[in-house]
Amino acid sequence: MEGKWLRAVLLTAIAPIAWGSTYYVTRQVLPADAALWGGVIRCLPAGLLVLLFVRRLPRGSWWWRSFVLGALTVGGLNVLVYIVAQRLPTSLAATLMSTSAAAMLLLSWLLLRQRPKLIAVLGALVGIAGVIVMMGLGGGPVDGWGVAASIGAMLSSSLGFVLTAKWGAGVAPLTMTAWQLIAGSLVVLPFAVLVEGAPPALDAPALVGFAYVILVATALAYAAWFTGLARLPGSVVGIVGLLNPVTGVVLGVFLAGEPFGLAQATGLGMVIAGVLLGVTPRKDRSGTPSRQSQRGSRVAV
Repeated sequence: MEGKWLRAVLLTAIAPIAWGSTYYVTRQVLPADAALWGGVIRCLPAGLLVLLFVRRLPRGSWWWRSFVLGALTVGGLNVLVYIVAQRLPTSLAATLMSTSAAAMLLLSWLLLRQRPKLIAVLGALVGIAGVIVMMGLGGGPVDGWGVAASIGAMLSSSLGFVLTAKWGAGVAPLTMTAWQLIAGSLVVLPFAVLVEGAPPALDAPALVGFAYVILVATALAYAAWFTGLARLPGSVVGIVGLLNPVTGVVLGVFLAGEPFGLAQATGLGMVIAGVLLGVTPRKDRSGTPSRQSQRGSRVAV
């Protein structure tokens, strides 16, 4: 793999790995039944921290675009993921969200005119097949509302991330991170006050948990993900997102004592193989990465 391409893939991978860990943290130490406030507490401080660094406010159409994208990638995603993490086992929650690989591949084709390469399609199919294998865990009934929230979070975030690539020419990834995190939090804040009342009381473990998700699983993860959208095609970024369930399963097994057997091992192997296939840049006849592989999306870096 070309050096710049590999570095972009590795940087992008920070995001799904961090997001995969969020399920365990939310389920184990964050307050239950506070999905709206959980999203605000997680994303607003992260956005303000990044804004202090970039020191740039939206201009013109980026005011309404920031709120649309923030509602999709921050409001819809993080509120629903909070619900998912409280209702589903860590491994299953992360596994369901991994289907965003297919959604981003399709949406990138429709909205960005990034026609997926055969190897990317193959990687997505192998990875999603691994997801299906891991979902066939058995082990008791599955919460239907948790599954519905997971699908909603996947669709909301996939559309928001592809629109970020479509609209984001001239906006640096860190700036995009600040705008969307703050705007999405402001969309959710009034609903948190109306529906859940006062913010939840936080004990010491919850404070540590929120510190982790604010700094690592939000500020750092969003910056890494938007950088990936700037440097890689949307379909490739979506396939890198398959590392989300890998993290979820590993943490679920080693920290939460969730079941792990042949199906999980086989599924994990298939997911990793799918990621490796999907992120391989297509080369032209001269042996160099093709123009579309080098171009990625139109977001500025």
